Amino acid sequence: MSSSERLLLSGDEAIALAARHAGVALGAGYPGTPSTEILEEFSRLGGRAQWSPNEKVALEVAIGAAFAGARAIATMKHVGLNVAADPLFTVAYTGVSGALVVISADDPGMASSQNEQDNRHYAVAAGLPMVEPSDSQEAYDLFLAAVEISEQWHLPVLYRVTTRVCHSRTIVAPRPPADAVPKADYRRDVRGRVMIPAHARPAHRRLREKLAAIAAWNETSPLNQHVVGSSPLGIITSGVAFMHAREAAPDASVLKLGLTHPLPFEKIARFVEEVEQCMVIEEGDPYLAEAIRARGIVVEAKPEMFRFGELNVNRVRRILAGDISPEPPPQPGKPPQLCEGCAHRSVFEALHKLECIVSGDIGCYTLGVLPPFDAMDTCVCMGASLGVGLGLRHTLPPEQARRVVSVIGDSTFMHSGIPGLVEMVYNPPATGHVVIILDNSTTAMTGHQEHPGTGRSLDHEVTNKIVFEDLARALGIRRVHVVEPRPGSEELERLISESLASGELCLIIARRPCILIAKQLREYEKCATVCEPVEV
Repeated sequence: MSSSERLLLSGDEAIALAARHAGVALGAGYPGTPSTEILEEFSRLGGRAQWSPNEKVALEVAIGAAFAGARAIATMKHVGLNVAADPLFTVAYTGVSGALVVISADDPGMASSQNEQDNRHYAVAAGLPMVEPSDSQEAYDLFLAAVEISEQWHLPVLYRVTTRVCHSRTIVAPRPPADAVPKADYRRDVRGRVMIPAHARPAHRRLREKLAAIAAWNETSPLNQHVVGSSPLGIITSGVAFMHAREAAPDASVLKLGLTHPLPFEKIARFVEEVEQCMVIEEGDPYLAEAIRARGIVVEAKPEMFRFGELNVNRVRRILAGDISPEPPPQPGKPPQLCEGCAHRSVFEALHKLECIVSGDIGCYTLGVLPPFDAMDTCVCMGASLGVGLGLRHTLPPEQARRVVSVIGDSTFMHSGIPGLVEMVYNPPATGHVVIILDNSTTAMTGHQEHPGTGRSLDHEVTNKIVFEDLARALGIRRVHVVEPRPGSEELERLISESLASGELCLIIARRPCILIAKQLREYEKCATVCEPVEV
């Protein structure tokens, strides 16, 4: 690729290209909007990428690669970092030999998420450096910078992007690929890698020393940009909010922060002294404003009403004008719905007819909560359908407990449903329990990615397959049923009724491929007849 070539890329595509150019040896993740396309593009460009069962495992795989001295990435959406938080906090202590970039794609406004948490707080809590790009060019450049920071200080770097950066397309001028890439070479370091208390105590001190050194470096870091304006207004910002601020107030002086933890407080203080009024413009929580104010630096923060949802140019103008009048309600759009012909429809029709109490989960089948089905009562997080359903079964009066059903998708079951199934076997409710796995042979909600239950890897090649019914029987569940849900068929309704009345632990696998990828699945199955998968 020529160094003068200019490409129109989304932020996700730019990150993938930077990962290839940086010589990343392994990318692991779990699909989730808006991060999914990073690994898919990385694989398309020739990188080694793989979907893991969940984000915790993905990060652990990436940690192993970085322990070996290789460059690695772990990708996930913002709620996925909750799942990966356990290894994240400890790998800050162990550090890494190679480069490890942990990509968190936040979703302000909840375009496709159950919350809009601001993962900048994770950098502070875990004690990790964090970078935030504002467009596709920076998504490319700051990824390369994150690799350099990780290798210089032997720390993972939290790389935070948001929906608008991930999916917007801007011009990228890439650099030539790296000439020299570190090769994996394991070197034993028990005191640095085995976090028993005797090793962890000094590791914590080393971590804080590294953060202090990074903070000092950040005072003159090229990752922060100072735009001198002609008005008395100063704006401190980061990420995509920088773009909105520049358009909303083109004459203002702007301090755009690219490395947003640890913050360059001396640089910030000097900037504030140079302007008459300083406003912090940021999307999500007042992370920057609160951190700056805590250091005794006087800045103005946005009103609370602008904490919610994405920012845009008009909202930034309102913030700068102090306009806190009610915002116009968003234009109503077409409500989402299950596809016509989707196998999930038959399941929710049966659950509604039987007046079940449905503990639901995360996936396209969450739409079973909407009319005409009205067949979902709870939805908390990935895998929660089993645990929540069991809690309901344990505590409700028997006549209500016998109506409780847990519903979970096939990819979500692989992600975090298996421990719930183990919990069901280990602590069975007195009334038994019924779990339905909606198996449509794909991770449909995020764009039809593979998972361990499909028998295909990220690039759709044949690999080992986890068979749900075999797993359930191995756990000791006697009543395991596989049924194909079809419109007009009474088999599924009868099976659910019998399972509810049995008072036993029951697993029903409602198996029918997603209609949107039926043709592709037939092609994959043709390949599978040539390359026989191993069922586990």
